[in-house]
Amino acid sequence: MPPVLPDWSPSEEVVAGARITEFAAHASALAGRDLTTGYRDLWRWSVEDLDGFWSAVWDHFDMPPRPAGAPALSQEHMPGAVWFPGATLNYTREVFRGRPDHDVAVIAVEESGHTREVTWARLRAQVASLAATLTELGVRPGDRVVGYLPNGVEAVVGFLATASLGAVWAMCGLDYGSAAAIARLSQLEPAVLVAAAACDSAGRRIDRRREFDELRTGLPGLTATVFVGDGEVPGTLPWAEAAGRTDVTLTPADVPFDHPLWVLFSSGTTGRPKGIVHGHGGVVLEHRKHAALHLDLRAGDRMFWYTSPSWMMWNFLVGGLLLGVTIVCYDGSPAYPEPDRLWRIAASTGVRVLGTSPGYLAACHKAGADPGAHDLGGLRCLAVTGSTFPADLHRWAARSVPPGVPVISTSGGTDVVTAFAGGVPTVPVWAGELSAPCLGVALGAFDALGAPVEEVVGELVVRRPMPSMPLRFWNDPDGARLRDAYFETFPGVWRHGDWITVTERGSVVIHGRSDATLNRRGVRMGSGDIYAPVEELPQVAEALVVGLEEADGGYWMPLFVTTVPGVEMDDELRDAIRAAIRTHASPRHVPDDIIAAPGIPHTRTGKKLEVPVKRLLRGDDPANVVDPASIDRPDLLAWYQEVGARRRRHATV
Repeated sequence: MPPVLPDWSPSEEVVAGARITEFAAHASALAGRDLTTGYRDLWRWSVEDLDGFWSAVWDHFDMPPRPAGAPALSQEHMPGAVWFPGATLNYTREVFRGRPDHDVAVIAVEESGHTREVTWARLRAQVASLAATLTELGVRPGDRVVGYLPNGVEAVVGFLATASLGAVWAMCGLDYGSAAAIARLSQLEPAVLVAAAACDSAGRRIDRRREFDELRTGLPGLTATVFVGDGEVPGTLPWAEAAGRTDVTLTPADVPFDHPLWVLFSSGTTGRPKGIVHGHGGVVLEHRKHAALHLDLRAGDRMFWYTSPSWMMWNFLVGGLLLGVTIVCYDGSPAYPEPDRLWRIAASTGVRVLGTSPGYLAACHKAGADPGAHDLGGLRCLAVTGSTFPADLHRWAARSVPPGVPVISTSGGTDVVTAFAGGVPTVPVWAGELSAPCLGVALGAFDALGAPVEEVVGELVVRRPMPSMPLRFWNDPDGARLRDAYFETFPGVWRHGDWITVTERGSVVIHGRSDATLNRRGVRMGSGDIYAPVEELPQVAEALVVGLEEADGGYWMPLFVTTVPGVEMDDELRDAIRAAIRTHASPRHVPDDIIAAPGIPHTRTGKKLEVPVKRLLRGDDPANVVDPASIDRPDLLAWYQEVGARRRRHATV
């Protein structure tokens, strides 16, 4: 069989100048062997010699001194690995170390078009001021400070000030209602809240004063609230006063490698949101590694990733500061006033790396947006994550950016606050695939018996520890919930919950969540293989597929479809959908029913609610299925529940 030709290949010039090429030479000297012969050799060494690889990363990025002779990995357990014993550092200190005062650190773009550029000196001064204020409010190492904020400078300052003290940060964006924010932040019993009461979305000013008040009431242990916004709110400290002092200097507190940095939360669509605790050291190492070696970023480059503060990609975006990268934060709708808004921002800010989602690209494609109409001359990488990325959409995006710019697909999770697999500057790109497992990630695919498989669908597993794996779950003293989440299926091996295929080239294909597996007549299928051809049809806005085992032993696989404005679901469109699936996936992927839906529900970070919808159709109690506050369209839940009820009534007739 002839080899599959890549859709993009790096030039010799790109390979020679890539940061990963420089790192491979550095690692070769430490490893005593040549690791410059290709990415596969470098990756293999990075997962076979974890101690050597992570020590090389530590040295390459000029991390703080650590105890002489101490190993990088002193105890290899999952869970419970012990990294860099005796080492101390502070995330905030690493952000500001050696930064030039007058260079730009953060560019904040508002939906109105108003743009603020904040220099490193100004950012440092605000962080120092807020840190001093928090200290005076009684915040100490290990205490929790939480945010309810839009994606702007204040969120960055709030996090960095908290981290500088060794306190623990957590945040929700204003896209979350008060109930969803309280469900997450109240678990932490925070001492201080930093919050706003308004944001912009799709051309409207959204008043969040009620949510602001309810959040304060729902966090009864607060000693203070810092208010971000115009005017004064009784009982709060104004932002200008808290972060505007000029009589203090920034003195970050050194903390152990595994000292808690922040708490990120799971989606909450299958139960109470889990608080995932990450540490200073693991995040600093991992984010420097990925941003530099996989995204090829350097100090002074600019990165813009469209994200909400509620999503882990906000944390990753802020991680660019660890390399001296200028980060671009945008607070507003990605498609207002026109679908090409993100492309306009990327052009006006001159970003090197633009990060977005398949959903946004699909919306641009269907709306006829032309990214090439904007000056993207500074762009060197378009990165895509958040859901499966169909090959046809990938190729459209590649045609829309300047020639030679790679479009890379990446996949990871809140659980590790980074990617498991993605792009590499020196590795070709195949549309519909992720180019390679990331350095230091012992990624593989297992069959149901726990045996490694290649070129067939299996469970995504990580066989050895990563420094950014969770320290623990919040309020999980014996670690039972953590073990159940990742290590129950294959003891001692991380099971992530995705179906993947590892190809003979070493690339990775994501098929969808394994906990939403379609298992028709013993054949397992990924939902992403169905979405790709269906959502490529111009008449289709979005689709969702689930599979249900029924009481009579049968199996029902409906496909729910929303159409673009002006298009109605009819037999002709249903036939086109079936033909697309049959041609581009297989006849066994063709659903039993194609149902016009009033909408597709998602998590707040844009992931389709496959498992909750399956449970609603099955007849499970909605109160036990999903927290309505954790999804974008809670009004749709009753509709899906009724579809399931009608199906069961029909079956009993």
